[in-house]
Amino acid sequence: MTNTILQRRRRELLIGAVLLVALAVLPLGIHDVYSLNLIIITLLFAGLSQSWNILGGYCGQISLGHSLYFGIGAYVTALLFVGPHVPPPLGMIAGGVVAALLALLVGWPCFRLSGHYYAIATVVVQEIGYLLFLNWDWVGGASGITLPFRGQNWVNLQFRTAKLPYLYVALGFAAITWLVAWWIEGSRWGFSWRAVKDDVVAARSLGVRIFHSKMIAAAISGFFTGVGGGIFAIYVGYIDPDSILSGPLAILIALPAVLGGVGTLWGPLLGAAVLIPLRELSSSYLGSSGSGVDLMLYGALIMAVSLFRPQGLVSLFKRGSDARTA
Repeated sequence: MTNTILQRRRRELLIGAVLLVALAVLPLGIHDVYSLNLIIITLLFAGLSQSWNILGGYCGQISLGHSLYFGIGAYVTALLFVGPHVPPPLGMIAGGVVAALLALLVGWPCFRLSGHYYAIATVVVQEIGYLLFLNWDWVGGASGITLPFRGQNWVNLQFRTAKLPYLYVALGFAAITWLVAWWIEGSRWGFSWRAVKDDVVAARSLGVRIFHSKMIAAAISGFFTGVGGGIFAIYVGYIDPDSILSGPLAILIALPAVLGGVGTLWGPLLGAAVLIPLRELSSSYLGSSGSGVDLMLYGALIMAVSLFRPQGLVSLFKRGSDARTA
């Protein structure tokens, strides 16, 4: 790497560390439960969108079915906790591993498709998973699973009224996914994946293993999405197919990266910081009485960004040689 690139990467790492400390300290002065919940959901989706960005942004494989990996991670974590009483931290890792294996299983046939055909295939696979869990009595079917309370401690990740512990779990998740994305950007994998994204033929002529690159990206993306699903299951305490396997959720996982800047390091974080609070606040204050006005609001925002800032909101903070996608 040139000195300029090294300096930029060190600067990004420093900014990330400062932001992490700020986000860790800021909630200490917030006692409103709704505000803390809003921060938790925003951080969770920042991590989920960064996970999606690893496959959809850096590798160029636009997946519209990531709620399948999210749901699998949630179900594995919940079932292990309800049945053999496996602590949630271990259950989340197990859920991530199962989601990664599922991502490889989905990628094996689907990566032989290209462009919009691959995106359509991911929608079909997600819908199959949704219908399967909806009618599978062993996992609760449409009724879902309620997680029992087994004691207030960090091992069970259960707290009666406190929101702050969950906030730090979500913050840790978002920080780890960001750090992995930062590492990928400067690694051989990152350069190979961006080559695959830009021009498959040229990448193949340079010796890049196309299918191998896509499979690795899918496994990493699926793993972290599954871990995010496990965090959600423990935080909410109840899961069902409609809340964790639906098509709208799959779209919502991808939208922050699209809004902030696909294939960029800061795009998913910036997109989540704008989109998720807007969505939650509009849903809370308008809700059913708004007759879908909440959906119209953030839909209009995405359209405006697409028209005036096609590289995403992150382009507002770049200039000169930095005004490029990662």
